[in-house]
Amino acid sequence: MSRIERSGSAPAIQLSGLAAGAELDRAWLGFRTLLYKEVLRFWKVAFQTIAAPVLTGVLYLLVFGHVLDQRFEAFPGVRYSAFLVPGLVMMSLLQNAFANSSSSLIQSKIMGNLVFVLLPPLSHLEFFGAYMLSSVLRGLVVGLGVFAVTAFIALPPVNAPVWILVFALAGAALLGVLGIIAGIVSDKFDQLAAFQNFIIMPATFLSGVFYSVQGLPPFWRAVSRLNPFFYMIDGFRYGFFAQSDVDPWQSLAVVMAALLVVGGIALRMLASGYKLRG
Repeated sequence: MSRIERSGSAPAIQLSGLAAGAELDRAWLGFRTLLYKEVLRFWKVAFQTIAAPVLTGVLYLLVFGHVLDQRFEAFPGVRYSAFLVPGLVMMSLLQNAFANSSSSLIQSKIMGNLVFVLLPPLSHLEFFGAYMLSSVLRGLVVGLGVFAVTAFIALPPVNAPVWILVFALAGAALLGVLGIIAGIVSDKFDQLAAFQNFIIMPATFLSGVFYSVQGLPPFWRAVSRLNPFFYMIDGFRYGFFAQSDVDPWQSLAVVMAALLVVGGIALRMLASGYKLRG
């Protein structure tokens, strides 16, 4: 009798396993579809979302590199134009990761099609993951484009590629999540523009993109260390020159702590439906 019971339970276990697999596929289908939609959204207008930021980065390098290359040395033995390349790459990566998620959400809210994203049975984790990952992808594509073009002008050495990848991914994720928060909070384009112009842009430009903070007066050096963007760019630059203003492990700890904080805030907003559901 026990043999019959054991043999009879095998098909039931197999069927339950298949049902669980089908349920998992259905759950992932919504996430994959939303991620594909967000990636396609910026890829369809690549001339605007990818080519334009790359051109901006090259122009920064041409102007600042030409003026300061022979007059300023941020790190010992490093040309200023080579020093500038990682900062420009990271600046472009961060700004475009933020722009991707924030612009997508605000456009959907204003055009009224956000409801079609909220109607499917997507969890807030899937919603969060799709918007964040698409922002990371856009940031990485733009960053690679800026590096590929500026490398023809001033190729920096690559000493620690793992640090480069880690800070690129962490920075893009952090700004993608900040973009989600900004897109949720904002109701109009001018509110989002205020968020970008008064928070993201100043924090980016005052993070050491164009200079080493060691050259600043003590007060402003201390202020710079309160800026999480500084740690992203400093750690990213360490991967190229094996030189930095702060230990890369300390920079990574600050960036990951900031990512956990803003990620928790964004997930809380999404779970409660704040400014998204009626």
